[in-house]
Amino acid sequence: MSARLLLEIAANSLESALAAQTGGADRVELCENLGEGGCTPAYGTLTLARERLSIPLYVLIRPRGGDFVYSPLEWEAMRRDVETCVRVGCDGVVIGALTAQGTVDGEGCRSLVEAAGPLGVTFHRAFDCVANRAEALEQAVALGCERILTSGGADTALQGAPVIAADIRRAAGRLRLLAGAGLTADNIAAAVQATGACEFHASAKALQAGWGPAGPAGLASAYWRTDVALVRQLRQRLDACMCEG
Repeated sequence: MSARLLLEIAANSLESALAAQTGGADRVELCENLGEGGCTPAYGTLTLARERLSIPLYVLIRPRGGDFVYSPLEWEAMRRDVETCVRVGCDGVVIGALTAQGTVDGEGCRSLVEAAGPLGVTFHRAFDCVANRAEALEQAVALGCERILTSGGADTALQGAPVIAADIRRAAGRLRLLAGAGLTADNIAAAVQATGACEFHASAKALQAGWGPAGPAGLASAYWRTDVALVRQLRQRLDACMCEG
């Protein structure tokens, strides 16, 4: 039976989240600092997004860039961020953590899932850094995750499409695979065909000119923001495809 394909937008600000909604996204993953793969957004951004969005809002829980092995203080910060998401009425959280050996940190992740309570849980692209994907997928299932965001271990989801397709077969409907990284209106139809996924993740961002003057190195005035037109293009490409599942 065919179904509509789902589009999630990684939004790095409140304005990006609203642009995603206007452009036809089905869900927002709210974060900041996309240049380092995304981190937890500020409280003000989070609460305003919850007030202004009518589509599902998932929040990235990641205290910093870099690897996915965390200190006790970072774990405490993540638990508090998850509790905040519950308190303000978010729809879900996006988590992920590994051991130094490249396995899913089951104990730590379970503490975040328990803190999330009724919220949905996505396991993020820490999955693309694991030593054994089959084992990690089983751990994500055991944790109760709804989905895994993955590029198939490649730089882009299209490059990793065969691996994503294998993950979907392995999951056998127990959770969903959210294909993401490097997806644009030009290649998303090919990713649909090659992966067999029903959910897709993109930032749809464009460089925005700032209003003020540029400063020294590291203080450029331009910034990245989700673009309504790019989201619409992605939505239109997906609407021309169907999910067989």
